[in-house]
Amino acid sequence: MAPEDERVLVARLRAGDTGAFDEVYDAYRPRVFAFLLRMSRNRTLAEDLLDETWLRLVRHAPRLLDDTRLGPWLFTVARNLYWSHRRDSLVEETFSSELLTLWPSPAPWPSPFDLAAAGELERRVERALSTLSPQYREVLLLVGHEGLTPSDAAVVCGISPEALRQRLSRARAALAAKLRETPAVAVLKKGFAT
Repeated sequence: MAPEDERVLVARLRAGDTGAFDEVYDAYRPRVFAFLLRMSRNRTLAEDLLDETWLRLVRHAPRLLDDTRLGPWLFTVARNLYWSHRRDSLVEETFSSELLTLWPSPAPWPSPFDLAAAGELERRVERALSTLSPQYREVLLLVGHEGLTPSDAAVVCGISPEALRQRLSRARAALAAKLRETPAVAVLKKGFAT
């Protein structure tokens, strides 16, 4: 969204314009929901946190600053709600197979081989992503999937840009290591560890 358009939209939100809320909702709902779903790995929880994110926007709209960037603001709220839930529940949710269907398809008319290869890669990436710590998963999703700049992602995560760059580097290395590990290697490692 262009900065000038965003400033106008923020002004409309502050004025209580319901049409502005609808525009923000349409623009960001799928992205924020996908982020929450990948973070929580639980569809019901992601939907609940998404609803609360929108309620927070309605509640705080009159107090938004003129230069508020809506994307980072919404992702910050969603992230904070997720981490609050984690702290409150202290229970790691089980991996949802629904994540496998969320990865976007590359080209509109891929060959059957391309479809099979892409499907396998998507499953491997989603599996590897789901095994990472939530801190690593969130930075990869915010920067790699949502397209936030590292500076914006640092604001969302509430850490310094340097700390985010370090976390992102470690997260990428951890994901790469998981992707290099074939299922056979993982079974062997698990067998030797017991």
